Amino acid sequence: MRVIVTIAILLVFRSAIAQPTTSGGYESQVLSAGQSFMHPGILHSKGDLERLKMAVANKENPIYSGYEIFIQNPASQFTYKMQGPMKMVGRNPTVGQSAYDSDANAAHQNAIMWAITGDRRYADKAIEIINTWSSTLKSVTGKDAVLMAGLGPFKMINAAEILRYTNAGWQEGDIEKTEKHFKTVLYPVLKNFAPFANGNWDAAAIKTVMAIAVFCNDRSMFENALRYYINGTGNGSLMHYIINEEGQIQESGRDQAHTQLGIGLLAECCAIAWNQGLNLYAYDNNRLLKGFEYVAKFNLGNEVPFTEWLDRTGKYHHLKISQESRGNLRAVYEQVYNHYVNQMGVSAPYTQQAAEKLRPEGPGKPGADHPGYGTLYFSNSKRNVAIPSCPAQPAGVIATSAGKAIKLQWIESIGASDYTIKRSIHMEGSYKIIARNIQSPVYVDGHVQPGTNYFYIITASNTKGESENSYETAICAGLPVRWKQQDIGNLHLKGKTSFDGKVFTIEDAGLAIDSNSDRGHFTYQPITGDAEIIARFVPQTSSQFSRMGLMMREGLDDNSAFVSILIYPGKTSQIETPDWRVKLVTENDQEMKRDTSPVFLSLHEPSVTFGRLTGYVWLRLQRKGNNFKGSISDNGKAWTFLPDLAMPLKKALFTGLSVCSGMPKPTSICFDNVSINKKF
Repeated sequence: MRVIVTIAILLVFRSAIAQPTTSGGYESQVLSAGQSFMHPGILHSKGDLERLKMAVANKENPIYSGYEIFIQNPASQFTYKMQGPMKMVGRNPTVGQSAYDSDANAAHQNAIMWAITGDRRYADKAIEIINTWSSTLKSVTGKDAVLMAGLGPFKMINAAEILRYTNAGWQEGDIEKTEKHFKTVLYPVLKNFAPFANGNWDAAAIKTVMAIAVFCNDRSMFENALRYYINGTGNGSLMHYIINEEGQIQESGRDQAHTQLGIGLLAECCAIAWNQGLNLYAYDNNRLLKGFEYVAKFNLGNEVPFTEWLDRTGKYHHLKISQESRGNLRAVYEQVYNHYVNQMGVSAPYTQQAAEKLRPEGPGKPGADHPGYGTLYFSNSKRNVAIPSCPAQPAGVIATSAGKAIKLQWIESIGASDYTIKRSIHMEGSYKIIARNIQSPVYVDGHVQPGTNYFYIITASNTKGESENSYETAICAGLPVRWKQQDIGNLHLKGKTSFDGKVFTIEDAGLAIDSNSDRGHFTYQPITGDAEIIARFVPQTSSQFSRMGLMMREGLDDNSAFVSILIYPGKTSQIETPDWRVKLVTENDQEMKRDTSPVFLSLHEPSVTFGRLTGYVWLRLQRKGNNFKGSISDNGKAWTFLPDLAMPLKKALFTGLSVCSGMPKPTSICFDNVSINKKF
């Protein structure tokens, strides 16, 4: 099985800032650089809220049946009594989770009641909840902080989005404080997602980052979340969570509760993207629907195929599908059924059966895991798609290079008939059109010069006009001048390195760096004499078994002499929390094999939290004659030195980045700020 180690592409984003408004309309906010969001535009669009209001007024089913369930919930009352606020909330250990989640439910549901009834008492209650928490909550803590910040707060953000754009009377100053709260308290917990965990963690982080981005009119944040959804390194990105064409889920062997949680969260991401003019639902030939059909079929009592699966962290290995919680359907099916079947006319028999069995869908239990109430929120019998005046700009552009060609893929814009590809050799430079009338969201640029960095933007068109430019995406055709790459050791599949002008991306099929028989991928330059190499590890890695660092080696065969400064996971009693360490390593490091050597540095905050590499780590390896120095830093300025190592190596060495997965599955490693210096 191939092991892929990815050093994530650093996206080049332009600043996009919008001025908030309390005018109460449904108009979009125009950002700098021509980027825009539609508002309200998280789970509920202008059309959604108008449809709900009209259907409830006319007692139209099935929406009205959903409303009758909705109004019975205590969180839907303007008389709701707040359980918070608190200065700190957290999970594992749990601090204030139920209080926050309950208040978040009430904020969202009161905002919906305001939109449906026009009764300002509901708006006032939702505003009270949001303002109180935004002015009080200062930190989200605990080993499971990502889940704490990724689940309940999603409802709080949706409430804020509705209130801001429906003339609810929310004051400008309070809106600004809420924006700051979302971006400074919630977003820092979620910004790197959760590649170290089961996929529902990633998915929770993705949807809430998308929601914050829309509310705060932050296009770069939005793009980052979209690109992680389709190409992220953790278990929760689309292709890693729905693992095959049959629709099997990464957590299918764990239990059915978390499996439904994860696909429900991914579906909510699609709803947000749809409200911003992007058809994320359709990505990879409706892959999301394949996952829903698989899960619904099994939980309705049918049998499904199952493939033995080891996840991307290396911690969760499932041999058979789990029967735990089988048949306990969660309130996640109406949204997906109504989109694919009622709007798009696509068959989804098992998702439909699950939706019908739950109808009218109730609250998203437990706590605030799901929005729930899908019969009310998402029922729509009309099989049409409203086409905007012109398509939204393409988003989630992913560039990959094979040296002689560059492939671009992106999320299709709703209503687009074709796309135009533009290219430059300068960041934010003068762009030239290189292709027109591209019919699908894929393009291969075969006219590239190896070693050259290229920048791309894409527009979408239909008969009503052309979109704004997509965000700029950079990629190098092959590697920069002087850089080369090589598999080290006996690998059954070749590794690969690519570069985007800032960050190297390495795919690797290796398992070890620290033994007589190396197996990994090496990206290097030939250097003669004294030199140093510096690079920064960028969080996070998915595998808890990865080893990565800087290396100087005599040759490219598996038993060549080398010196490396290496980040590696020291063994502990808990596989979830390894003791991440750094040390100087040679090609015959028996001490490391025994993992008992005292000559290492354990990483701590801000680089490591709860055994996870969540912060930056700067690495530096220097050679002077036969003396090698290694040092680390968390800021690139103040360095901590390891004990020197004397090693008689040849004058000419291969110097670069070495990476191995440490397990038979794909993982992810990130480095930037890579430099090799002869004078230091």
